Amino acid sequence: MSREIFTTISAGKYKGKKLKLPSLDSTRSTKSILKESYFDTIQFDIVDEIFVEVFGGSGSMGLEALSRGASHAYFIEKDDKAFTILKQNCDIIDAKNSTCKMADSFDYLDTLVQSLKNRAFFYFDPPFCTRDGMDDVYERVYNLIQRIPEEMVKLITIEHISSYELPKHIGLYSLAKIKKFGKSSLSYYEV
Repeated sequence: MSREIFTTISAGKYKGKKLKLPSLDSTRSTKSILKESYFDTIQFDIVDEIFVEVFGGSGSMGLEALSRGASHAYFIEKDDKAFTILKQNCDIIDAKNSTCKMADSFDYLDTLVQSLKNRAFFYFDPPFCTRDGMDDVYERVYNLIQRIPEEMVKLITIEHISSYELPKHIGLYSLAKIKKFGKSSLSYYEV
Protein backbone atom coordinates (compact mmCIF):
# COMPACT_ATOMS: atom_id res chain seq x y z
CA MET A 1 0.00 0.00 0.00
CA SER A 2 1.45 3.35 -1.02
CA ARG A 3 1.47 6.08 1.57
CA GLU A 4 -0.06 9.45 0.85
CA ILE A 5 2.23 12.39 0.18
CA PHE A 6 1.45 16.02 0.95
CA THR A 7 2.66 19.56 0.51
CA THR A 8 1.39 22.66 2.29
CA ILE A 9 0.29 26.13 1.29
CA SER A 10 3.10 28.41 2.38
CA ALA A 11 1.50 31.85 2.78
CA GLY A 12 -1.74 33.80 2.77
CA LYS A 13 -5.18 33.02 4.11
CA TYR A 14 -4.80 29.23 3.67
CA LYS A 15 -1.24 29.07 5.03
CA GLY A 16 -0.42 25.65 6.50
CA LYS A 17 -3.32 23.84 4.82
CA LYS A 18 -2.28 20.43 3.50
CA LEU A 19 -2.58 19.49 -0.16
CA LYS A 20 -2.57 15.87 -1.18
CA LEU A 21 -0.12 15.07 -3.99
CA PRO A 22 -0.75 12.60 -6.80
CA SER A 23 1.56 9.64 -7.25
CA LEU A 24 4.99 10.66 -8.45
CA ASP A 25 4.42 8.27 -11.36
CA SER A 26 1.88 10.60 -12.95
CA THR A 27 3.01 14.09 -11.87
CA ARG A 28 5.76 15.84 -9.95
CA SER A 29 5.21 18.62 -7.50
CA THR A 30 6.76 22.07 -7.81
CA LYS A 31 9.62 22.50 -5.31
CA SER A 32 8.78 24.79 -2.40
CA ILE A 33 11.83 27.05 -3.01
CA LEU A 34 10.71 27.55 -6.60
CA LYS A 35 7.12 28.21 -5.52
CA GLU A 36 8.30 30.76 -2.94
CA SER A 37 10.44 32.56 -5.51
CA TYR A 38 7.58 32.69 -8.01
CA PHE A 39 5.15 34.20 -5.52
CA ASP A 40 7.79 36.61 -4.21
CA THR A 41 8.16 37.82 -7.80
CA ILE A 42 4.43 38.39 -8.41
CA GLN A 43 3.39 38.99 -4.78
CA PHE A 44 0.94 41.90 -4.86
CA ASP A 45 0.30 41.65 -8.60
CA ILE A 46 -1.71 38.42 -8.08
CA VAL A 47 -4.30 40.07 -5.80
CA ASP A 48 -7.77 40.05 -7.40
CA GLU A 49 -6.37 38.45 -10.58
CA ILE A 50 -7.07 35.21 -12.44
CA PHE A 51 -4.55 32.37 -12.28
CA VAL A 52 -4.44 29.49 -14.78
CA GLU A 53 -2.46 26.37 -13.87
CA VAL A 54 -2.26 24.84 -17.33
CA PHE A 55 -1.02 21.41 -16.19
CA GLY A 56 -2.95 21.16 -12.93
CA GLY A 57 -1.33 18.26 -11.08
CA SER A 58 -2.22 18.71 -7.39
CA GLY A 59 -3.20 22.34 -7.90
CA SER A 60 -0.47 23.58 -5.57
CA MET A 61 0.37 26.71 -7.60
CA GLY A 62 -3.21 27.81 -8.25
CA LEU A 63 -4.29 27.15 -4.67
CA GLU A 64 -1.27 29.09 -3.42
CA ALA A 65 -2.35 31.93 -5.74
CA LEU A 66 -5.85 31.86 -4.22
CA SER A 67 -4.35 31.86 -0.72
CA ARG A 68 -2.37 34.97 -1.66
CA GLY A 69 -5.39 36.86 -2.98
CA ALA A 70 -6.11 35.73 -6.55
CA SER A 71 -9.81 36.04 -7.38
CA HIS A 72 -10.13 32.71 -9.24
CA ALA A 73 -7.93 29.78 -10.27
CA TYR A 74 -8.46 27.50 -13.25
CA PHE A 75 -6.85 24.07 -13.48
CA ILE A 76 -6.56 21.67 -16.42
CA GLU A 77 -5.44 18.08 -15.78
CA LYS A 78 -5.84 15.01 -18.00
CA ASP A 79 -4.59 12.21 -15.73
CA ASP A 80 -7.64 10.76 -13.96
CA LYS A 81 -5.86 9.94 -10.68
CA ALA A 82 -4.20 13.35 -10.54
CA PHE A 83 -7.51 15.02 -11.42
CA THR A 84 -9.29 13.26 -8.54
CA ILE A 85 -6.70 14.60 -6.08
CA LEU A 86 -6.75 18.05 -7.71
CA LYS A 87 -10.54 18.21 -7.31
CA GLN A 88 -10.33 17.08 -3.66
CA ASN A 89 -7.69 19.73 -2.90
CA CYS A 90 -9.76 22.47 -4.53
CA ASP A 91 -12.94 21.37 -2.75
CA ILE A 92 -11.17 21.42 0.63
CA ILE A 93 -9.29 24.71 0.17
CA ASP A 94 -11.50 27.00 -1.95
CA ALA A 95 -14.20 25.30 -4.05
CA LYS A 96 -16.02 28.56 -4.78
CA ASN A 97 -13.06 30.19 -6.52
CA SER A 98 -11.63 27.10 -8.24
CA THR A 99 -12.58 25.61 -11.59
CA CYS A 100 -11.15 22.19 -12.47
CA LYS A 101 -11.41 20.72 -15.95
CA MET A 102 -10.43 17.15 -16.77
CA ALA A 103 -8.97 17.57 -20.24
CA ASP A 104 -5.77 17.59 -22.25
CA SER A 105 -4.28 21.08 -21.86
CA PHE A 106 -3.09 21.03 -25.46
CA ASP A 107 -6.70 20.59 -26.62
CA TYR A 108 -8.57 22.63 -24.00
CA LEU A 109 -6.54 25.77 -23.21
CA ASP A 110 -7.84 27.70 -26.24
CA THR A 111 -11.43 27.09 -25.08
CA LEU A 112 -10.61 28.19 -21.53
CA VAL A 113 -8.87 31.37 -22.73
CA GLN A 114 -11.91 32.28 -24.87
CA SER A 115 -14.13 31.97 -21.78
CA LEU A 116 -12.03 34.32 -19.62
CA LYS A 117 -13.37 37.82 -19.02
CA ASN A 118 -10.07 39.30 -17.76
CA ARG A 119 -6.35 38.92 -18.25
CA ALA A 120 -4.66 36.08 -16.39
CA PHE A 121 -1.41 34.74 -15.02
CA PHE A 122 -0.61 31.55 -16.96
CA TYR A 123 1.61 28.96 -15.27
CA PHE A 124 2.99 26.13 -17.42
CA ASP A 125 4.62 23.20 -15.67
CA PRO A 126 4.57 20.62 -18.48
CA PRO A 127 4.98 16.94 -17.67
CA PHE A 128 8.52 16.78 -18.99
CA CYS A 129 9.94 13.40 -18.00
CA THR A 130 7.05 11.77 -16.22
CA ARG A 131 4.73 10.74 -19.02
CA ASP A 132 5.20 8.78 -22.22
CA GLY A 133 4.91 10.64 -25.50
CA MET A 134 6.15 13.95 -24.08
CA ASP A 135 9.43 14.20 -26.00
CA ASP A 136 8.21 17.30 -27.87
CA VAL A 137 6.43 18.83 -24.89
CA TYR A 138 8.26 22.16 -25.00
CA GLU A 139 7.54 22.74 -28.70
CA ARG A 140 3.89 21.93 -28.03
CA VAL A 141 3.86 24.39 -25.09
CA TYR A 142 5.35 27.12 -27.34
CA ASN A 143 2.59 26.52 -29.90
CA LEU A 144 0.00 26.77 -27.14
CA ILE A 145 1.46 30.02 -25.79
CA GLN A 146 1.59 31.60 -29.25
CA ARG A 147 -2.17 31.14 -29.54
CA ILE A 148 -2.98 33.06 -26.32
CA PRO A 149 -4.11 36.58 -27.29
CA GLU A 150 -1.84 39.22 -25.73
CA GLU A 151 -4.84 41.10 -24.30
CA MET A 152 -5.55 38.04 -22.10
CA VAL A 153 -2.07 37.82 -20.55
CA LYS A 154 -0.69 39.39 -17.38
CA LEU A 155 2.32 37.05 -17.26
CA ILE A 156 3.33 33.66 -18.68
CA THR A 157 5.67 31.50 -16.63
CA ILE A 158 7.18 28.17 -17.66
CA GLU A 159 8.70 25.76 -15.15
CA HIS A 160 11.28 23.62 -16.94
CA ILE A 161 14.45 21.56 -16.70
CA SER A 162 17.36 23.96 -16.10
CA SER A 163 19.46 22.33 -18.81
CA TYR A 164 16.82 23.16 -21.42
CA GLU A 165 17.25 26.63 -22.89
CA LEU A 166 13.97 28.29 -23.78
CA PRO A 167 13.74 30.73 -26.70
CA LYS A 168 14.09 34.50 -26.22
CA HIS A 169 10.71 34.96 -27.92
CA ILE A 170 7.58 32.81 -28.12
CA GLY A 171 5.29 34.52 -30.62
CA LEU A 172 4.51 37.98 -29.20
CA TYR A 173 6.01 37.14 -25.81
CA SER A 174 9.58 37.98 -24.79
CA LEU A 175 11.69 36.32 -22.13
CA ALA A 176 11.92 38.81 -19.24
CA LYS A 177 14.00 36.72 -16.82
CA ILE A 178 15.07 33.22 -15.82
CA LYS A 179 15.52 31.98 -12.26
CA LYS A 180 17.36 28.69 -11.72
CA PHE A 181 16.90 26.33 -8.77
CA GLY A 182 19.16 23.34 -9.30
CA LYS A 183 17.55 21.04 -11.87
CA SER A 184 14.44 23.23 -12.29
CA SER A 185 14.06 26.79 -13.59
CA LEU A 186 11.36 29.39 -14.06
CA SER A 187 11.26 31.44 -17.25
CA TYR A 188 9.04 34.54 -17.27
CA TYR A 189 7.50 35.87 -20.51
CA GLU A 190 5.80 39.22 -21.04
CA VAL A 191 4.35 41.09 -23.99
